[in-house]
Amino acid sequence: MDKQELGAFLRSRRERLRPWDVGLPAGSRRRTPGLRREEVAVLAHISTEYYVRLEQGRAPRPSSEVLAGIAGALRLTDAESDHLHVLAGTAPSRTGLHRRDVRPSILALLERLPQTAAIVTSAVFEVLAWNDLAAALMEDFSRLAPRDRNLVRLAFLPREHSETPLYGVSDATEFRHHAVMTLRSTLARYPNDPEVTGLVDELRSSSGEFARLWERHDVQAAAMLTKTFHHPAVGPITVDCDALTLTDRDQHLVLYSAPPGSPDAEALALLNVLGAEARDYQR
Repeated sequence: MDKQELGAFLRSRRERLRPWDVGLPAGSRRRTPGLRREEVAVLAHISTEYYVRLEQGRAPRPSSEVLAGIAGALRLTDAESDHLHVLAGTAPSRTGLHRRDVRPSILALLERLPQTAAIVTSAVFEVLAWNDLAAALMEDFSRLAPRDRNLVRLAFLPREHSETPLYGVSDATEFRHHAVMTLRSTLARYPNDPEVTGLVDELRSSSGEFARLWERHDVQAAAMLTKTFHHPAVGPITVDCDALTLTDRDQHLVLYSAPPGSPDAEALALLNVLGAEARDYQR
């Protein structure tokens, strides 16, 4: 049970609600945003004292029934409710290290997708594997040290002299929001993994934007269905973005493709010819 993180999460969810969101009258002017603690306690059918202690990180582990009541009172989404249970220690948790080894069958699959750029990312957004077209579209990851293959680090701490941060993608802002939400859930699953805790600490201390988004305690990201890469050799390429979860290793297979016969598909085909050196070309 992560008492301090649980308390901070509850407080952040309570402060976003307004009385009329939960069927309560607005009443007199409020000095602080959101619902009052006693209002949440009434809605959750628990004592105000116990709820206050939960937010202050002083309460013992709540039962699943209590958590369900709180989730209902705070109008949590399914993803937020799952996160609540992880923080409270009432859900299965991966307490070891996140996996970085990719299944051989997935590595073979990458090479059987000649018209699709594909990468495999870890639970902390490190690019673990890629095919040739992904190297041409994004960069040759084989030239980079593992820490430099981390997409969330690249998003918040771009390299010096980078002309097109994060490969010039059109949804960089949305990706940063998505990355912060995902990392918060990852940290809850791997609280003792130094790679996870170290990355979060580094980003919180080095990026004001990351720190600001982190304090929002959001855990549910919107799906990113398309994105546009602004490539130095072939110009803008709009692709469909599909992320498939590899549950057994807590990894994602990310696929970038374009409709057959479209100008974007032709651009990807050209990148296939140019290869990993494509980013060295100028239009």
